[in-house]
Amino acid sequence: MTLPSILLGEGSIAAAIQLAIAPVFLLTGIAGLLNVMATRLSRVIDRARTIEHEWSGFTDKARTLALREFRYLELRRRVCSWSINFCTAAALLICFVIVTLFVDEIISTDMKLLASLLFILAMLALTGGLTCFLREVYLATHTITFDPTQFE
Repeated sequence: MTLPSILLGEGSIAAAIQLAIAPVFLLTGIAGLLNVMATRLSRVIDRARTIEHEWSGFTDKARTLALREFRYLELRRRVCSWSINFCTAAALLICFVIVTLFVDEIISTDMKLLASLLFILAMLALTGGLTCFLREVYLATHTITFDPTQFE
């Protein structure tokens, strides 16, 4: 097999690149999600550290409220972590899909079933990550309490 036939013919790198375009765009989207989730996780951690730092100056009532918030922050932290884990697993699986597509094209094997299974697993992992993300957003919006009287 000559170089031009590898690049342009059956089992070509160009064909593999064409097949890998959609998964690469999916990787870009997952990277964006991971960025959002990592930012949310860091905000949760920052808030928990603020509560820890200010704990000694709290009144008993404030400590009760802070302890409640701290428990929700811990739950949010765990859900964020799971979301990041699922989405990272999805990204890794997509990378394996891309590698499988290249190997399939270059050495002319039939790895379409493996690529399909890896893609299905990636979608399941992404679904898990998005579900956890949705749960964390729900917790963030439904566990916060505002006391407007404190500004009067």
